[in-house]
Amino acid sequence: MEKEINKVLIIDDDEDVLFAAKMLLKKHVKEVFIEKDPRKIPFLLNQGTYDVILLDMNFSQDTTSGKEGMYWLEQIKERDPKAVVILITAFGDVETAVNALKKGATDFVLKPWQNEKLVATIHAAAQLKNSYNQVSRLEQEKQQLEESIDAPFKSIIGESRALQNVFTIIDKVAATDANVLILGENGTGKELIARALHKKSTRKDHSFVSVDMGALTDSLFESELFGHKKGAFTDAKIDRAGRFEIADKGTIFLDEIGNLSAPLQAKLLNVLQSRTVTRLGSNEAIPFDTRLICATNEDINARVNEGDFRQDLLYRINTVEIHLPALRERIEDIPLLADHFLKIYAKKYKKGDMKISQNALRLLQKYQWPGNIRELQHAIERSLIMADQSTLEADDFFFLSKGGNSSTQQSTTMDDSFNLEDVERQTIQKAIQIHGGNISKAAEELGLTRASLYRRLSKYDLQ
Repeated sequence: MEKEINKVLIIDDDEDVLFAAKMLLKKHVKEVFIEKDPRKIPFLLNQGTYDVILLDMNFSQDTTSGKEGMYWLEQIKERDPKAVVILITAFGDVETAVNALKKGATDFVLKPWQNEKLVATIHAAAQLKNSYNQVSRLEQEKQQLEESIDAPFKSIIGESRALQNVFTIIDKVAATDANVLILGENGTGKELIARALHKKSTRKDHSFVSVDMGALTDSLFESELFGHKKGAFTDAKIDRAGRFEIADKGTIFLDEIGNLSAPLQAKLLNVLQSRTVTRLGSNEAIPFDTRLICATNEDINARVNEGDFRQDLLYRINTVEIHLPALRERIEDIPLLADHFLKIYAKKYKKGDMKISQNALRLLQKYQWPGNIRELQHAIERSLIMADQSTLEADDFFFLSKGGNSSTQQSTTMDDSFNLEDVERQTIQKAIQIHGGNISKAAEELGLTRASLYRRLSKYDLQ
C-alpha cells in the first residue's frame, strides 16, 4: 500500500523511544527523521517542512514539568505557524496537555504508547497538515488572482484619454450599488470593465457571476437565472440555485442583455423589481442582494424607440451608463495592447523574446479593427505563430488588408502617408496600374529589374 505520509520528525532524548518510534512508523511514512537534541530543531526546520512533528515534553535538564517541551513548541510554531506538533509525555498531566493545546499543539500521546493509537493519531495529524497546505494553496491562488486584477485597472490595457474617462466613471460609481449599463461594440472588453467595477466595490469579497444572455434559450432562462427544484423538469435531478442566488451579496453581470426576447424581458423586470427569485417547481420567493451590471453591443435606445426593448427595464438597468470606445477610437493604445498580447503568446508558444517593428505598429494603427481588441489579440497570435523571425514586421499582418471593407482598405493605403514603405507600395501599385499590369514596363518605369520588382510585389503582398 502506498504511504500517504511523506515526512515525520521525532525529537526525544531517549534513544530507545526514537528507535521504537522509527521502526513502527517506517511502515506508514515515507521518511522518518529522528533527533535527540532539541537544540537542533531550528536547523531541522530550515531543512524543510514535515507533515507531523512528534516532540517530547521533557528532556534531560528538566524531567517533570514539561517546560522544555513548551519552549520548543513555541519555537516551532514561531518558525512555522502551520506546523502540526504532537507532544509526547510520560506524565498524564491534563493541565499541561491542555496548556500545550492552547499554545498550538495538535494532540498529545502518553508514553508508553499503544502502537495502533499512535499511528492513528499521526494519520489524523497528517490529514490536518494536508488541509493546511490546501488552504494555503487556495489563499495563494486567490492572492495571485487578486493581484492580477485588484491593482487599479491592471487588466485593462491603455492610456488613451477615452479610456481614462472610463476609469474616472468607474472610480465614481464602483463604491455605490448603482446599476450600471456598459455599452460598446463586440470585443471592446465590457466584461473586464464589469469585473473592475466589482473589484473596486464593497462587494469585492463576494461572488462575481457572469451570464451570457445571448447564449440562453428561452427554455433555459428561468432555470439558469432563478434556479429549479428537483423534478421541476425532466433533467432536474437535484435542487439547483440560480445565478441570482449565487451572486447574493456580490455582483451579477448580464452580458448581451439586448438579445432578450419580450417575454424574458418581462420576467427579468419582475425579478429586479421584487428583488426575489422563485425557483422553477417551487412557490417560495427567495430574496437576493445583488449588484446588477449589464452590457450590450446594440443601440439600446434605438431598440426602445422601435418597441423591441422595454423602456421600464432600461430604466432599471442603466442608472449609470458607461460607453466603451472602439479600438479605432483609441489608436494610441494599440502599441501597448500589441506588446501585451505579444508577451502572452510568445510565452505560450515558446517563441522567446519577440518584438514588433515600428512599421508593423503603424500598420496596426491604420487598420479599422471591426473586431476591436479581440481581433487585435487574434491577429497578434496568428502573426506570431507564422513568423520566422523574432520581430514581427508589417508583412506578417498581410491578412488584415484581405477581405476587409473599403474603409479598411483605404486606411492601409493612405495617400498622405510619409512612411517610406507605404510610399513604395503605393508607387509600385500606380506603376503597375499605368502599364496595365505589364511587369516589365512597370519595372522599367520604376528603375528596377524584373527580379527586384517581383521581390517587392511579394514583400507587399501585391501579387
